[in-house]
Amino acid sequence: MSKAVLRLILKGIASLPLGLAQLLGGLGGILAFMFSSHFRDLFKKNYSKAMDSKGIEQSPLRAAAESGMLFIDSLWIWHNPQKALKLAEIEDWQKVEQAIAQKRGLVMLTPHLGGFEIIPRILANHFPATILYRPARQEWLNDVIEEQRAYPNMKFVPTNLQGVRKMVKALQDGEAIGILPDQVPSGGDGVWVKFFGRYAYTTPLPARLANRNQSPVILFSAIRKSLGQGWVVKARLLEPLAEDAHQAATQMNQAIEEVILEAPLQFIWSYNRYKHPEGAELPPTGY
Repeated sequence: MSKAVLRLILKGIASLPLGLAQLLGGLGGILAFMFSSHFRDLFKKNYSKAMDSKGIEQSPLRAAAESGMLFIDSLWIWHNPQKALKLAEIEDWQKVEQAIAQKRGLVMLTPHLGGFEIIPRILANHFPATILYRPARQEWLNDVIEEQRAYPNMKFVPTNLQGVRKMVKALQDGEAIGILPDQVPSGGDGVWVKFFGRYAYTTPLPARLANRNQSPVILFSAIRKSLGQGWVVKARLLEPLAEDAHQAATQMNQAIEEVILEAPLQFIWSYNRYKHPEGAELPPTGY
């Protein structure tokens, strides 16, 4: 698919009213669950084991629909940032202002939950925000994604040494940085700790960056309301993360679990969170 065709498709979907776009996303999630064995097997394994670990009743088909909505939410927010911001109900904003007022920067953690793409745009309306992201393997696709995600006062840096250095500089300047804490890091860059009862290769980078500058860490969520009604954005100030990488990653995963359990259907269960990246040591007791 060419860049031009992809841009046209994305623009067409994003031009729809949010409620209709979310309905189409939900349908796409259901179709993927029904007709893609790879999607269905990975989704069911991740979702079922996580819910079993917490004793929660399962609704796999509805959760698959919500995964489709998550993709559409992101796309719609990229194309309609001002409309999306008006649909964001923000709670506990004073925690963010108090954190930034310390002038030690802010480490912003945004797991793949609901309308998570609205969170850095809210921050960027008040403070400069540097966001860490993993470039797509296809250069043309990466160009399209970068173009779609662009927003004033937001800077995206890749997951490499240069990107990390820019994040360190942003914290030193008292700015906010954003990290997707539930994304599997490259081999050698993570540690194996539990996530919903299973070992998941987890990044200790947020703790390293925060402890380097004594920066506060806030875990954000953007939980989807009913169709077309936007999102409830919440901010949770975490206790200082441990210096030890395993302890810090465990603290972070436990906090992420608690946030996900507020809306477990809205997490991206189709993501291969428990994969073994090349170059990483084996987990303590397998998967």
